[in-house]
Amino acid sequence: MVIKNVSLDIVCGITSKLPDTGRPEVAFAGKSNVGKSSLINSLVNRKALARTSAQPGKTQTINFYNINESIYLVDLPGYGYAKVPQSEKEKWGKMIERYLHTSKVLKAVFLLVDIRHDPSANDKMMYDWVVHNGYNPIIIATKMDKLKRSQIQKNLKAIKTGLNLRPGSIMIPFSAETKQGRDEIWALIDELTGQIPAVTEQTNLQEK
Repeated sequence: MVIKNVSLDIVCGITSKLPDTGRPEVAFAGKSNVGKSSLINSLVNRKALARTSAQPGKTQTINFYNINESIYLVDLPGYGYAKVPQSEKEKWGKMIERYLHTSKVLKAVFLLVDIRHDPSANDKMMYDWVVHNGYNPIIIATKMDKLKRSQIQKNLKAIKTGLNLRPGSIMIPFSAETKQGRDEIWALIDELTGQIPAVTEQTNLQEK
């Protein structure tokens, strides 16, 4: 996708009414220090549209980024490391669940996992939770530049095993530093949101 204009259009807190944007949406979930803001900034070619922070758990709202007046990238609150009361975390969880249940235009959920480590209990819980809500998460393995090339396949396999990925699941290694994986992510978003026609499988025309 060619980015012509992008803006943070809507911010929803715990008590906010979720919007009916009327445009296709894709959502991004992940633990608090996994690099969601860096991913979104990379996707839209902006340095600070989504604010990054050295303090995990800063994103406590659902943020809707308007892309070209045609789709929304939806940043869900991070989980796992935020230094907030458990009651607040539960409210965030209910807010995310409400969004997954009520959005009429959500096309996919991207789940970010740090490629350097085995999936945490929170990662596994979020994966199962998204599946329970009717979506097959697309896994983005972040911080690929932190690994040696020889380690990548082994670590991707560890993520696949650790999350017990469903057959046919998609996993994309990504680096915000080198932008590797960015084009693959956009190609998926474009297809899922109808920006380009879906690629159809080639059929075998040979008669048996």
